[in-house]
Amino acid sequence: MATERAYFAVGLTGGIGSGKSLVAGQLELAGAAVVDADRLAHQVTAPAGAAIASIRARFGAAMIAPDGALDRAAMRSLAFSDAAAKRELEAIVHPLVRQAALDQARSKTESGAPYVVFAIPLLIESGDWLRRVDRVLLVDCPAHEQVRRVMHRSALAAAQVQSIIAQQASRSRRLAAAQDVLFNGGSLNLVSARVARLHATYLALATGSAVRGAR
Repeated sequence: MATERAYFAVGLTGGIGSGKSLVAGQLELAGAAVVDADRLAHQVTAPAGAAIASIRARFGAAMIAPDGALDRAAMRSLAFSDAAAKRELEAIVHPLVRQAALDQARSKTESGAPYVVFAIPLLIESGDWLRRVDRVLLVDCPAHEQVRRVMHRSALAAAQVQSIIAQQASRSRRLAAAQDVLFNGGSLNLVSARVARLHATYLALATGSAVRGAR
């Protein structure tokens, strides 16, 4: 159940390479307020970012790049080999991202956005985020297509991509948690039409939510 708030919220998620950014971008163009957790995570781990001092204190200077930002390649290597280190990094970064996301959502809705889309890659894995949204939108696509897309955009080997996928929530777990599923395995026009239908649904739900909240 979603926590008390003054806006209607959709949690957008999906596996790596599923097309979350594409769908988020189209919802934003339609008028939704999109809050991107990945973008906020980059901000708090940028040079002088809010997480840098704690990361340096916990993991040492070896995890900080020459420009003062988190060394993502070094941290990725450590996190994949050390589950405890991964949890400790998340304990530093996630609360900062969550607060920044909530602040951004409040600001955007106060400026007139009809509803909020929280783009959260690890939404299913996080019980905290699940209770902060009214609906979960899953962007889904075949596993082989995920691997192909990520290899193409990030120059990672297939084994590396498959390792990332293996550490994320399973497709069946995501499907079980989602109220809405957008299959991103067809043409861009087809995806756009599906996004437009979802946007119309969310507008109607947001209006109903606002009416109920005013009573």
